[in-house]
Amino acid sequence: MTDKKNSIGLKVALGIALALFLGTGFYTSQLYQEKKENEVQLIKEKQLVMNDLSNMAKQYDIAIGENDIANEKLVEAKERIQGLMDSLKVSEANIGSLWKYKQKYLSLQKEMDVLLVENDRLKVENQLLATSLDSTKVRLEERTMFTDSLLVQNTALAEVVETAAVLNTVGLKGYGVIERSSGKLIPTERAKRVDKIRVCYTVAKNRLVQAGDQEFYVQVIGPNNNILGENAQVQFDDQSLNYSVISKFNYENNSLDVCEFVSARGDNDFEKGRYVVNVFNDKELISSNEFSLK
Repeated sequence: MTDKKNSIGLKVALGIALALFLGTGFYTSQLYQEKKENEVQLIKEKQLVMNDLSNMAKQYDIAIGENDIANEKLVEAKERIQGLMDSLKVSEANIGSLWKYKQKYLSLQKEMDVLLVENDRLKVENQLLATSLDSTKVRLEERTMFTDSLLVQNTALAEVVETAAVLNTVGLKGYGVIERSSGKLIPTERAKRVDKIRVCYTVAKNRLVQAGDQEFYVQVIGPNNNILGENAQVQFDDQSLNYSVISKFNYENNSLDVCEFVSARGDNDFEKGRYVVNVFNDKELISSNEFSLK
């Protein structure tokens, strides 16, 4: 009788264990499936953002091509979009990263709406002037309107910067240099002759930011999407940033010119192709530009 009870108990225990094993396996399978579906969705979302940026860049190409005299603001905006696309290509597909790029896209979309309206207005005015003025006067008036347009846009940009308690940069440039033993620097576009990449920018004056030591993260991306320089990583909550060099400076409530040098990785030479320069204030991308080496 006791053996029979023990046998029944053993069968019940085995049944419970089997049920728990099957339940755990099913739950684990569900979690794995959900993870894979989320990864697929994030990749799709990343591609959608990339497509939106690509379409925006094409609109700028059309607007730039319609002008006999290129609007520098349109060209600069197109370069910022290209820099953001390059940065997105090498970024990790996670919710935090995609949210950042979507916010940047929305900001660029608003800027594009303003610039294209202004560009259309300039085209109409130029056409009206062309009917009543000779070619010399037309070129003079176009230059005047172009200068006025830049002045209005730069004034508006300065006002926006001053209303935010964060530092920003203007005039970001990157280029190759030959470094002489005397310390003299000679700019060059020939990749084989480049000793270092020089990155220069101006810290915009912002009276809302307290004076003191500040730092930006400078990121130089090579033709093969490799990060040059230190290629070190800094963590911001749920996202990370790879940078080429930390640009440290003392901010004294005035505009400040800053330059940094970035070396190639190891003993490698600089490659031919397009280079992208990004500057981050903490985890926020605040300026981007590009240049080429032949």
